[in-house]
Amino acid sequence: MNEISLTQCILAAVCLDKDKVSGACPVFIAASQEEQLKTCLLLARILGGIVHDLENGVFIIVKH
Repeated sequence: MNEISLTQCILAAVCLDKDKVSGACPVFIAASQEEQLKTCLLLARILGGIVHDLENGVFIIVKH
């Protein structure tokens, strides 16, 4: 059976301010920095991606 996988794409964004992110990927809004980091790590583990900090309050999970 052939396996299909996504590569080189943004899988999700996690932010504190909903106005900072828009687009086609799933966006998760966190209530605190602690919740934001925990959500990033869990999503990265589940989706098999890597977390990148954009240093503007937004983290993205990317599949390389």
